[in-house]
Amino acid sequence: MFWYQQPPRNGLKLIASSTSWRHNSYEDGYSEAKFEVNRERSDYALMTIKNVTSKDGATYFCAVSNH
Repeated sequence: MFWYQQPPRNGLKLIASSTSWRHNSYEDGYSEAKFEVNRERSDYALMTIKNVTSKDGATYFCAVSNH
C-alpha cells in the first residue's frame, strides 16, 4: 500500500509505503512520528496523521499494488 499527499496546487508526494509483511518505509521529509501506518492484516492498513496543523492541509490518497 502507498500513501500520497497532494498539497493545494502541487503534485503528488509519496509519504510512505507498507508491504504485506508489515514493513513500513517513509520518504525523505516524512516519518512515523507524524504519519503512523498501522497494518494489522495484509489486506487492511490505516494511516493516522498526528498533531494535525494547518500545514497538513492537503488531499491524501491511498493506493494499492497487487503483484
